[in-house]
Parts: sequence; structure tokens; C-alpha cells
Amino acid sequence: MISAKSKFYIIGWGIAGLATAVYLIQDWIINGKQITIYDKAKRFWWALDAKDYEKKDGYVMRWIRVFEETAYTCTMNFMKRIPVLNKHHKNLKDNYTKFNNKNDIYFESRLIKNKEVVDAKHFKLTKSDRLKLFTLLVTPESKLDNKKIEDYFSLDFFKSNFWYEFCTVFAFEPWHSLVECKRYILRSIHSSQYFDTLEPLQITPLNQYESMILPIIDWLEKEWVIFETNTKITNLNIMKSLDKKKVSKIFYKKNNTDTEHEIKVSKNDYVFISIGSMVSNTTLGSMKEAPVQNLEKKSVAWTLWENIAEKNPEFWNPWNFNSQINKTSWISYTITFKNPLIKELIKKYVNKEVTTFGWSTIIDSNWFMSIWFYLKPYFKDQDKDTTIAWWYGLYADKEWNYIKKKMSECNWEEILTELIYHLWLEGHLKEIIKTSVCIPCFSPYVTSHMLPKKSTDRPQVVPKTSLNFAFLGQFCEIPEDIVFTVEYSIRSAQIAVYKLLNLDKKVTPIYKWYRNPKVLFQAVKTLFR
Repeated sequence: MISAKSKFYIIGWGIAGLATAVYLIQDWIINGKQITIYDKAKRFWWALDAKDYEKKDGYVMRWIRVFEETAYTCTMNFMKRIPVLNKHHKNLKDNYTKFNNKNDIYFESRLIKNKEVVDAKHFKLTKSDRLKLFTLLVTPESKLDNKKIEDYFSLDFFKSNFWYEFCTVFAFEPWHSLVECKRYILRSIHSSQYFDTLEPLQITPLNQYESMILPIIDWLEKEWVIFETNTKITNLNIMKSLDKKKVSKIFYKKNNTDTEHEIKVSKNDYVFISIGSMVSNTTLGSMKEAPVQNLEKKSVAWTLWENIAEKNPEFWNPWNFNSQINKTSWISYTITFKNPLIKELIKKYVNKEVTTFGWSTIIDSNWFMSIWFYLKPYFKDQDKDTTIAWWYGLYADKEWNYIKKKMSECNWEEILTELIYHLWLEGHLKEIIKTSVCIPCFSPYVTSHMLPKKSTDRPQVVPKTSLNFAFLGQFCEIPEDIVFTVEYSIRSAQIAVYKLLNLDKKVTPIYKWYRNPKVLFQAVKTLFR
């Protein structure tokens, strides 16, 4: 029974952990002082991060987030709950809608090959692969356990424009889960006709950290939520109680010491646990050095889940997701162009009506690189003449086209040189390099949640045996939802609070466009173009 003395322990201050605190306060009217959020970090450094690299040099973000309103219903509703920083009469959703209503998106150069824009409108699918796509959408997930995308489709499928456009938006690789692929197709089926232009996509007015995370933290701090930084949660004592289980103790280490402490979890307390992490062991490089691959020790987000699963195997299989670095890693780059010349040079790739950002994939790049150019300031303190670009390559272990090295071996100048040659801007190479900053980032687990899996490899948000705990984030199981999204994390928080505390409220539904006959008809037409 929840009382004024109940305590709520949230492990991990990613967006799932922060959203959990918001739902507790707003929907159960919990006093913020009853909530403590624990994290090993000193500063927020989860997936929705972005920051000055060293003020004078440039900016860095591990990746970017795009949204589409009807596919992100939980996120959109959540944004209505949080006021804009210093403008408390407006909420984040108001700000988001106003910005995107003024700034349309349309990509004329979705695919580039041989330094020329490819006609990306035609998917170029074979009859066999079209049929397989239709069949996949009606195949039960139970029959797709542990199957890879490459196990199902022909080799021609991976040379089609459909695959180039689909995989680079959603970060799929051929060895990823066929189940996750199916979920993404169903979730985006209403937008399939726009895969070549990405018109329905939207972004936050500034980077995701300044637009979303800072306002949420500000609101929680004003509600007196307690943030315990430099706190590494190492294990939980999970006791059996008849046919149920409950967390009775939380073990932690503070300030990077080896001394272990414990928190006794009382009868009316609740624990919300972030498990796994796609940002674990991420390292940044610099202007002179490639990022060091720090793989000796897994982060606490993984080791905590492993420790729980070792004694409680029904909470499933973290090792399926964190033991295949060669299939889950990539390297991304944030480029700060300080010379306004770059905006003029990229005009041939960006529609003249576009005012926010442009995105292109270079399909003949050995790295299969995709790049985003932000045409408006993406950081609050960004100079108006500065342009930010973010890009990543899906095949980091291959040798480049122009610089004969692997992506992981290159410094910033070599990285930028490769990109400039692909964009046919080599006549301005020296000028661009002289006035730019390029920061590489190695992320070993970035697509770990997309690996093939069994239906039993991820725990339910609230396991059937749970009395006082729930799991959060990208590695718990939410039927029909799509991982690698802010939506998945926020929905996990909503399910955790509503179900664990037996609230008489409905979780925000997933809109199922594939049940709309008009949408299905348009999708079938699109597959044949």
C-alpha cells in the first residue's frame, strides 16, 4: 500500500527514468521528496545527450532523434506535461508544434551515388521480395524467433532503394532482428510513400538535450525529486514471497570507491530498474585521435542486469544483447563548420524550401555513410554562421573509398576529407578543414537492442511475479512497439507506473495504421513504384 512514507527508487536517469518520476508525481500525486533517481554519472550522459565539446572547439552528440507525431503518441502526450524552460505558460509540445509548423522537411537528395543524386522514388524491389514483404507483415512473431533479416530476404533486397532508405533511417543492418524489422515496417507503413523525401519527419527546436532533458530535470528539481549522482547500483536482493518476488535491498557504491553500501527496501516501497544501455562504454575521440575502444569492463547498466538474471533467470538474457560488439557498434561524428561557405556548397543537395535540416545517404560509400546538415542553430549558444552536421557509417570495419583506412582508425582530418570527396567538394578541402571541427564517437552497443532474439530474451516491464519492481528502457519487452526510439523508453515508464501501482489509467495506445484500408492501399501502391 502506498503511503506518505513510501519511497520510490529509480535506477538510471535516462529518459525512461526521468519519465517514471514525472508519471509518479502527476498521475499518482507522489511527493517529489519520496523519489530518488540514482546514476553513476556526474552529468546526464544517456542517449539524449548533446554538449559543447570544449566550448572553443565545437559540439558533439552521439546521435540525433527525429519524430513523427502519429507514430510517437506517447512521447507527444508526455511533452504536454513539461513546461518550456523559463516559459512556464507553454509546454514542450507547444514549442515543438510551433517550430515544426514553420519548418517543413523535404529531401531532394535522399540517396547519392557517384557524386550524383539518385532517383530514390523507385524502390526497385523484385517481385519475390515484394511478396516476402507482404508475407512478413502477416507472419506471427512467434514464428520469427531468432531470425535475421538476411535469413529471409534475397541478396537483391539489400541492393534496393527500399532497403537503402529504410535501413539508414532506422539503423538496420542485414544481421538484425526480423521481428524488429517487421515492427518498424508496420509502424511506419502510413509514411512509406515518403521514404524518399521523409516529409513527415520532425525534430525538436534545439538538440534533444536542451529541448527535452533540461526542461524535464528542471521540473523534477522544482518538485524536490532527489538526484543521487556518482552512485553505482551494483545488485539487488530479490526475495521470493510465496509465488511472487520483491526487491528487499539495493546495493551500491559511491564516488568510484569499492565500499559497498545497501538500502533496505521497505514493504511499501517500489523500485524501477533501467536495464541494459545502448550508450554503454561510449568513447569520444578528438581532433588528433580516433576514439579509444573501451571494452574491458561493461557499464553498470549491463552488469546490474546480468547480476539480476544470474539468480533470477526468468528475468531473461542480457548476454544475447551485449556479447556481439562486431554486430552492434558504429562510429558517428559531429562536425562543426565555422565557415558559412558550407551552406552554399550543399545547396545542390538540399531543397531550397527546407529551413531545418537535410539528410543524404551515400550508397557507394564503403562505410555506407549518412549525413545530416542542420540549417538552423541546433545549440542555444551556437553562432548563426556556424553549421552543425552529424553523420554515421553502418560499416565501420571496412576500408574507406578515398582514405584507405577503417573508420575506427581515422583522425578527424581524414574523416572530413573522405566526406568532402563523396560530396564532390574537394576544391574547397583546405578551406573547410581549416575552419571545421570533427569529433568522432565510438558506440559499441548502439544497435544491441536490434539483435535477433527469442521472445523470452527480454523481461516484461512488470513481470508477472513482481510485487514491487518494474523494468525500464530499451531492453524490456513492449509488444508491437519499436526499439531505438524515445517513444519506447517513455512508454516503458508509463506502463511501469500504471501497472505496478494498479492505477486506473490506460497506457497511451499505439496507433495501428496498418488496420486502415486506405493506408494499406497506398502502401501497396508504393511498393510497386
